[in-house]
Amino acid sequence: MRTTGILIAVIAATLATASAQDQPDPLPLPLTNNAVTSVKVQGQTLVYSFMGLGASKNWDAVKNSAYALNLKYGRWTTIRSIQGSGRLGATAVSVGEEVFVMGGYVPDKSGQQAIVADVSVYEPNGLRWYRGPDLPVAVRDAAAGEYRDRYVYVIGGFSTKGPTNAVQVYDTVSKQWAQATPYPGTAVFGHAGAIVGDSIIYVDGAKSSGAKTGNVWVSSDECWLGKIDRKDPKKIEWSKLPAHPGPAHYRIAAVGSDKDGKAYFAGGSAQVYDYNGIGLDGKPAEPSPVVFDYNVKRSEWETITDKAPNPTMDHRGMAVTSDALIVVGGMGKDQKVEARVQSLPKEK
Repeated sequence: MRTTGILIAVIAATLATASAQDQPDPLPLPLTNNAVTSVKVQGQTLVYSFMGLGASKNWDAVKNSAYALNLKYGRWTTIRSIQGSGRLGATAVSVGEEVFVMGGYVPDKSGQQAIVADVSVYEPNGLRWYRGPDLPVAVRDAAAGEYRDRYVYVIGGFSTKGPTNAVQVYDTVSKQWAQATPYPGTAVFGHAGAIVGDSIIYVDGAKSSGAKTGNVWVSSDECWLGKIDRKDPKKIEWSKLPAHPGPAHYRIAAVGSDKDGKAYFAGGSAQVYDYNGIGLDGKPAEPSPVVFDYNVKRSEWETITDKAPNPTMDHRGMAVTSDALIVVGGMGKDQKVEARVQSLPKEK
């Protein structure tokens, strides 16, 4: 029996009494800033959560744990952790039946942040991790997406030199990184984005305020669309989009759906904040209840709801199914770290 079959069989045996209609169970522990993506294995959708920050929100509450949610049964299984230290600001993308977890940073008690170039690849078929080629430009809080079931794009983020306009593209066939056309907008981090068809859509993030102290980072309201050249994936034609619905700008959850022709966005905060949820001005950040999408076919923003019942922020991705958006953890009201897994409607 292939090890993929072993994984599915173990989960099925453990969860035999669970109903497919049940809401997903919460995470095994509250987590925020966890990297989230999904992958199909033997026709079943598995949602993954990697690393993140625990309930205390202290620098030493960064987790190295990894979990898989089988949506058929709605239950979580602990899987092997990524090697090395846990980190925040990482990005997860699935290509085929592999999951790529890239970049991020490791905070310490002095307030320093060690940004890493690490690319760790998880194989659900083999239940194993292996090390991929490092990011050419180490970044945290980048946007990312998968293209044509072959390429991984990492857009912007915070590098060792500050926010960057770099667009890094990885070819999973040749196992090589290349630099694609950088985006022309303001360099940002903590933005949210996805790839739908040949289009990269990203929104907002944090940008430099120009100040030396205090609020050195402020929110950006720039939204951009990049058309990828099918003959040369390194070439991208960028154009500016109008502002999206809702007030959030920082660490919105995002995911793309080629089937729907839409990029989906949920939650986030209007305020730029530290990993504890407190802004640089000392004011606490709060999540937005707005869920919206960009319809690539219609070239327009659409509001799904402006009253999500349990809004959250501090996200590093989410998952999409045929009828729902899956939001995993995050920070809720009063900066509470959540274990909740929310299934949000994709339509009004």
